Amino acid sequence: MALAVHTPGAGDFASLRAEFELPESFPADVLAEAESVAGDPAGDGSREDATDLPLVTVDPPGSKDLDQAVLIEPLAGGGFRVQYAIADLAAFVPPGGPLDREARRRGQTLYLPDGNVPLHPPELSEGAASLLPGMVRPSVLWTIDTDAEGEPVSVHVRRALVRSTERFDYETVAAGLAAGTAHPSMSALPALGRRRRELAVRRGAVELQLPEQEIVAGPDGGWILTRRPRPDVEAWNAEISLLTGMVAASIMLEAGVGVLRTLPEADDETVNWLRRSAHALGIDWPRGATVSELLAGLDPRNPASLALYAGTTRLLRGAGYTSFDGGRPSAAAHAGIGGPYAHVTAPIRRLVDRFATEVCLAVTHGRPVPDWVREALGELPELMSASDNRAARVERACLDQVEAWILAEHVGRTFDAVVLRAEETKAEVFLENPPVLGKCGGTGFPDSGRITVRLTAVDIEKRKVSFERA
Repeated sequence: MALAVHTPGAGDFASLRAEFELPESFPADVLAEAESVAGDPAGDGSREDATDLPLVTVDPPGSKDLDQAVLIEPLAGGGFRVQYAIADLAAFVPPGGPLDREARRRGQTLYLPDGNVPLHPPELSEGAASLLPGMVRPSVLWTIDTDAEGEPVSVHVRRALVRSTERFDYETVAAGLAAGTAHPSMSALPALGRRRRELAVRRGAVELQLPEQEIVAGPDGGWILTRRPRPDVEAWNAEISLLTGMVAASIMLEAGVGVLRTLPEADDETVNWLRRSAHALGIDWPRGATVSELLAGLDPRNPASLALYAGTTRLLRGAGYTSFDGGRPSAAAHAGIGGPYAHVTAPIRRLVDRFATEVCLAVTHGRPVPDWVREALGELPELMSASDNRAARVERACLDQVEAWILAEHVGRTFDAVVLRAEETKAEVFLENPPVLGKCGGTGFPDSGRITVRLTAVDIEKRKVSFERA
């Protein structure tokens, strides 16, 4: 049973918002422009009518900022057709105006337990631009055909009007698939999702199945920290977004203009270090197997696997954005994905997607890339990297704060934990209940495995908890 916050007053994230200087609202001119464009999005009258497509959205429960709607159909010969509608934010954000300037300042939507800090005003992000069910919305519609293995063989991208027919979450889709009553637009998701995941391993994609912490509201108004499993439906759905991002990257690279999400390959020294770590943890690394193939074969319930996943994060350092105009960049790949990749599927929540999408639309229709897009390419990597850093710090601070609230009444208590990284006098551990990541003092830590730790101190103000090996 998860431990929850019961302390009166716990749950106020106002101090954290002030610490990170998170905006509480939008400036008046931004709100005025949002109201002006909400009922009259820009368009040239050539937008395709695709409202007959039975598109559906799949998002966490309660989401209102719906970026994507999807329809997956099997094709003769074993391939698939993916119809992927993405919210068309460029139709609502005039270049150089108040909305554009504020979006560049924010970079992305930040999610906190007590409410988000949106990239765009809710009138757009949860209203006029969101692909809400039953509502006709402007979109950028990607049609991607794949072969029987799930590799793309053709792509068509254009502006279109769409109407989502249903709003699902991961659990409802999973339940429908298990019962044989899945929505027709979702029935082919498992087949395509599995093929894409198999291709990811063959590409060398690095996926870590580390425990994911999630903060949820408790019934008493406090907060509960849970260990969040990643259901297959969520992983398969993510593969559709990854497929689209990889196709977009290919379009931009061929044209010699665009912006990519990049991650350098790990050097030989780091990979050799990981091999030694696997050996120390008792994990067999088959001869000739890649890092991706090794990780795909591990049991995430095994403490040794968790320890190796934690070590593998060293292979995923240096992520950033690369913009280019006039030729292919020297560093174009994302090592975690196993190939070139671009962000184009979440423009409501992320700044860079709007610009990358415009490049793809222009290139595939034989038009010049708009000047306002080209002019922004140089600053996008810095804007997005700063935004990613801020988002990661805010997320970690929220988790640290809730951990401190939950554990404050339990100083002196012992907990079961898994060793993720061990050093001579300390270790990084993951508590199993509540699911807390923490530092533990002591000696003689195993390289992996389960141990008992004692909570020695909690500092709520500094959001710090301390453990020692029991």
